[in-house]
Amino acid sequence: MNQLNVSLQHSITTLAAHGWSHRRIARELDIHRETVGRHLRLADSKPAKVLTGVEPAPAAKPAIPLTGSLVAGRQSLCVPLQAVIESAVQAGLSAQRIYQDLICDHAFTGGYHSVQRFVRQLLQTQPVPFVRMEVAAGAEAQVDFGQGAWVLVDGKRKRPHLFRIVLSHSRKGYSEVVWQQTTENFIRCLENAFRYFGGVSRTLVIDNLRAAVTRADWYDPELNAKVEEFCRHYGTVMLPTRPAMPRHKE
Repeated sequence: MNQLNVSLQHSITTLAAHGWSHRRIARELDIHRETVGRHLRLADSKPAKVLTGVEPAPAAKPAIPLTGSLVAGRQSLCVPLQAVIESAVQAGLSAQRIYQDLICDHAFTGGYHSVQRFVRQLLQTQPVPFVRMEVAAGAEAQVDFGQGAWVLVDGKRKRPHLFRIVLSHSRKGYSEVVWQQTTENFIRCLENAFRYFGGVSRTLVIDNLRAAVTRADWYDPELNAKVEEFCRHYGTVMLPTRPAMPRHKE
């Protein structure tokens, strides 16, 4: 089982505290429900501790170059399960979720990076399905930063940034203009939006904003530490979309 990063651990714990079922958390975070249950059991049995990063992963296996279903030399362990993996990719599951399902349901003995490479190759040849999601009131808000028009300030041309947050259910929105897209401004804008709405949504769906995401990744994005603490304080979960795929917010 690949290790869960700190952001994912926080998301599991927070969503469980909101009363979400293991199945619903697994579906939202693209992980196996047994992984959710295992993490929550460990969280209940161990005293709280400060996590400074991702735990070291198991020793990586030698890379296997993929040029198709068959490879020169050694065959990928994913090939016998290609139909299962293709079906999971069509269903929109992440490589992490697919890897966990293969271990639990098919006794897969390969490594996570082997699945990651195999899925990446499939995504290059297969379109990712588009599914419109309906959410309940207060369950989700979508956040983004855009750029405004050039303006003159003290005789100098400056281009402001526009913070925008929209409640997914009611489509009620809040906007604020800032001069810099910094983490501090991002957090302040979110607090102002919560005050304006009179509450906090359970999840925040964001693009991979540099003010919030320190490493944009298709599989395991990492949140800024300040943003992570902010979410923990307000009891919400921030869910970055996949890079270059803004339609995941639809």
